[in-house]
Amino acid sequence: MTVPADIQAVLARLGAATLGESGAAAMGTALRPVWRGATIVGEALPVRCSPGDNLAIHVAVAAAKAGQVLVVHLEGEPELGYWGEVLTTGAEAAGVVGLVIDGGVRDVAALEAHRFPVFSTMIALRGAAKVAAGSVGETVVVGGVQVATGDVVVADIDGVVVVPAAQLAEVVEAGRQRSAREVEMFEQLRSGSTTVELLGLDVSPIRQDV
Repeated sequence: MTVPADIQAVLARLGAATLGESGAAAMGTALRPVWRGATIVGEALPVRCSPGDNLAIHVAVAAAKAGQVLVVHLEGEPELGYWGEVLTTGAEAAGVVGLVIDGGVRDVAALEAHRFPVFSTMIALRGAAKVAAGSVGETVVVGGVQVATGDVVVADIDGVVVVPAAQLAEVVEAGRQRSAREVEMFEQLRSGSTTVELLGLDVSPIRQDV
């Protein structure tokens, strides 16, 4: 599945937080952007690496199609730099639009200089080996979320979400509706309404002495 450019633009505008409240699956909060301002919208290419080894990532970069996001599960030893400037340069040439990895990366200043968006759980200095078994294209679990080839990844400062390919239209529509409701709520708040009123909150559990 190729996500049309106009839908990618809608996903980027809605953002991870709104999409996460509209049916997309939210990854764990340990996954954070490596540099401020990094954002990703693209189709997932799942990768699985053996502990301490990133051979599968090198294979994935060589096999990737333009517009894909590498979503990498590490089977152990996360505290290594599984990705850096060399892989970034190769990924850019292949048209890869980002990386999500449940482990370490390095060369952070270079990644920012390249403006290549990376979301990882840590920064780590020592590199990985390149000899062990792994997989490219098989379903993985990253950040507690199952990710298959062609699922849509959206990542920004709020976090990382995944939209299953078959549910893309449904999630986009739910996100649009949620965004429209929020715009209306903002106007009502500026006009003097409160969130308690607008959300119909039961405030009885709260002691007040004001």
